Amino acid sequence: MFALVIGAVRARAAQVLTILVLTLLASAVAVAAPWYGFAAVGTSAQAYLDVATAGQRTISVANRVDLQDDPAARLRRFTSEVREELPAGIGDGVTGMMWPLRVQTGAAFTTLPVAYRDDFCAHVRLDGACPAARGEIALSRRAAERAGVGIGGSLTTLGDGSDGPIRLRVVGLYTLTDPAGTYWHNRMFRGETSLDPAFTTVATFTHWELRTPNMAYDVDVPAALLRGDGGLDLGTEITDADRRLGRAQNRLTTEAVSLHQAIVRDRATILNGVLTSGAQLLILTLFAIGLAGWYTLRDRRADAALLKLRGISRFGRLRLAWGQHLVPLTAGALVGVPAGYLLARALAGPVPVVPDRESALTQSVLAVGAVLLGGLAVLAAVEAAVLGRPVSALLQRTPTTGGAWRPALIDMLLIAVAVAAIYQARSGRPSDGLGPAAPALIALTVALVTARLLSRAADRGGGAALRSGRLRTGLTALRISRSPGTDRVFALVVVAVAMFVTAAGGWGAETDARLARSGAELGAVRVLTVEAANRTALLHAVHSADPGGREAMAAVRNRADVLDVLEVDTARLTAVTSWRPEYGPPAALPDAVAGAARPPLPLVTGDRLTLRAQRAGRSDVALWLRLQHESTGEAVTAGFGTLRPGDQTITVPVAGCATAPGCRIVRWEMTSPPDADGRFRPPPDGASITVSGLGQGGSESGLLDAATLGDIRRWRAGTVGAALDLSTADGRLRLATDPNENRRGPVGVQAWASDSLLPLPALLAGPLPDDWREADPALDTYGEPVPLRVAATVGALPLIGRGGLMIDLDTARRVAAEAESTGQYQVWLAPGARPGIVADLTAAGLTVTADSTVAAHAARLGAQGPAVVVRFALLAGVAALLLAAATVAVAASVDRRSLTDQFAALRAQGLPRRVAITTGYAGAAALIVAGLLGGILAAVLAVALIGRTVPLFADGWAVLEPPAPLNPGTTALAVLAACAVLGLTAWAALLPLLRGLRDSTPTGRAESGR
Repeated sequence: MFALVIGAVRARAAQVLTILVLTLLASAVAVAAPWYGFAAVGTSAQAYLDVATAGQRTISVANRVDLQDDPAARLRRFTSEVREELPAGIGDGVTGMMWPLRVQTGAAFTTLPVAYRDDFCAHVRLDGACPAARGEIALSRRAAERAGVGIGGSLTTLGDGSDGPIRLRVVGLYTLTDPAGTYWHNRMFRGETSLDPAFTTVATFTHWELRTPNMAYDVDVPAALLRGDGGLDLGTEITDADRRLGRAQNRLTTEAVSLHQAIVRDRATILNGVLTSGAQLLILTLFAIGLAGWYTLRDRRADAALLKLRGISRFGRLRLAWGQHLVPLTAGALVGVPAGYLLARALAGPVPVVPDRESALTQSVLAVGAVLLGGLAVLAAVEAAVLGRPVSALLQRTPTTGGAWRPALIDMLLIAVAVAAIYQARSGRPSDGLGPAAPALIALTVALVTARLLSRAADRGGGAALRSGRLRTGLTALRISRSPGTDRVFALVVVAVAMFVTAAGGWGAETDARLARSGAELGAVRVLTVEAANRTALLHAVHSADPGGREAMAAVRNRADVLDVLEVDTARLTAVTSWRPEYGPPAALPDAVAGAARPPLPLVTGDRLTLRAQRAGRSDVALWLRLQHESTGEAVTAGFGTLRPGDQTITVPVAGCATAPGCRIVRWEMTSPPDADGRFRPPPDGASITVSGLGQGGSESGLLDAATLGDIRRWRAGTVGAALDLSTADGRLRLATDPNENRRGPVGVQAWASDSLLPLPALLAGPLPDDWREADPALDTYGEPVPLRVAATVGALPLIGRGGLMIDLDTARRVAAEAESTGQYQVWLAPGARPGIVADLTAAGLTVTADSTVAAHAARLGAQGPAVVVRFALLAGVAALLLAAATVAVAASVDRRSLTDQFAALRAQGLPRRVAITTGYAGAAALIVAGLLGGILAAVLAVALIGRTVPLFADGWAVLEPPAPLNPGTTALAVLAACAVLGLTAWAALLPLLRGLRDSTPTGRAESGR
């Protein structure tokens, strides 16, 4: 039997090679699917982890505790209690404690958090020493500037505890080394609503005022837990830990559960999508193998008849048939398995997680087994249907066909399944049940219906064409209608083309969507995340590096109480960003800002200030002028001391403004003189100071003249509590307190210089917040509430999406002055920015902490589930197209012998050679063209009926209008590629026939010229 099998294989090498190629394709994709899927799962999880915020990668546990005179022991006990209750495998974390104290900064009272943190000095850059003794602190540079102290200076708290006020000595100034890292994610240790914390030692907390601090334990969650390796449910683990910790009043907070759930959802999306595409391709492969076996069965009927005549049993004949097929099936699998693994490795990389590697190996073995067993079962079924026929039927050159009701019944069943899939995809989620297979089932429905229509049209049209003398058309049509199996080949071509075109068009649309989202989420083609001392320093550095304003733009992303706020340098907005129609008119915000701007006040550039003023009232009043350097943003204070009654001229030194470009005037402050402890109080009732002039460098004029002081639009009072009364008359500015004020809040001491008309212009994306529907819009982010005016409402805004505000950065920093709010500092770069712009920004004083581009951002999105599924669907579509091409080649090769005999007979009857050659081409060409048109129709119909079966983005992001599911350009290229592959394959298969027709000569009458 073995020799017979080998002989049969050698005798029919072309047929065996066809089965081998089909099996190779199927095995390669079957093996590639699980390895690709699990490798993509690992890459996707890592992409989530790479961009996860610190809060998503950490767990924080906090509680307010009583130190009981031993802070170190209580800290150790708190740490031990928390570690015992957290999920296994979490690891060690960082412990700290904090309590806010009140200190005085100038004429104001400010909250200063005093904190301890494990390994604090290892996570900051220090100028000076690390706190080592009780009462020693390290301040941030910003806090030191606002408090007016430096290294060696001291701060005294305002508390009156049993131990008296706490005297804190500044031994160092710190700068955070990784402010976006997990060490600093806990807001307890960030000065978001107060001065930055002053970090000290554990011993400092032995003071009575610090006896009940808030303690916190922060720990990084390992990547294995966030990924859910081994099926771990991190959400359940954290819920259980939270319940256990709650028994001791400990509060657990984390965003890790949302990150874990996103990774798990993406994992399911990838594996289900890859499985769906792989299953569809497997079914198509089995159909192609069965069709190839049916075509090549014609040459094996004579062998079957001979075996019957020799008395070989039915089972023996079946074993011989199986043996002939088992050789190419096994050989195809042996070649396809390593090819599939290498293909998956090249496309998606290695599988990083050990349990996933085990799952991939198991699934790939099962998939290859399904290909082999399924292919053998299909071929056996084809063989069994013929081997049971009598010898006379087997020896007929034209096989007899059974009843047509079986194929019709199968077609009806498949159409019913397709209708159910369409209904499910349209009524529920396209990713559920039969929804993912709906496009392929729609293609199959179109193929079955059009195949029957094509066969009938060809049968009737061919006879009519012959009767009317149109030989080429008639012979081509009859060849299509009377060649057995043509309708099945056509159906296969339609389904394969539809799968390939849909996958290619979807891939192009998904790529466009990722690029559009990346541009919208970043704001520019390249965005640098930077560190700067403040907004003023950020703006000055960008303007220094790009004085022309065409390459770089400063931006700050901030979070207000109600909305995200994006602060941008509007003068450079349109030059740097890729403005989209969703953002509204490009000039809306720049025009509104330009209309509200006023010429700035003169800068202070000297080392002395001269004031002309008049004090009224009996109470002593002190006057201060707050300045801010226009390049560094550092606060500078000029104190004019306690003014005597009546008119006076006072000259005082001012330090730090002689360096270019100088200092701008921020505000006046009027207070009572400092008391014995150096504390400042609000001015008394009825106090009044009238400023009539301000000069510099020994002159009494040159800064604020009568026109400036007498313009009430240049000055504004505070917006909280009982603000100062401001009035302008006779070219002078009067600051006064109202003794009849019904005070319900703090007494104001400030009069602000105003370079812009308020309310502040803004672009609003999304609906108006509820808090603004019954009150005037205002932002509480910049020290005091700042009134807003919505210049335009737009559909979306760069970086912040459909819910947020865009305002002018320069106006915001002028309004905020030295009261810096939190925010993420960025520099947006234009597409044509020169390569050295980053070095120039660094030289200007910025520290670049992150460098993001649209291409890199799109690549990260490309690692998520929907993009991964779309790419694998494209791979499956390419394999389906190759399967169809191989089947077309088999059909053409098998029909070539009968066509040769038919054309020889027709040539003998006088058929012109040109007509014979054209007909030889036209049969295959008509089938391919009809299949292409049917595939395109099926793809368009699937999109129209169900749209996308895979969402564009895993998180449902829908800020911009999504592109059409079929990218026009990519779809057109896919159609051309399909036409080329199928056409070249058919041409190569028919080439021997066509050569024979060209070389043949008629044996009858002379060749005519038709």
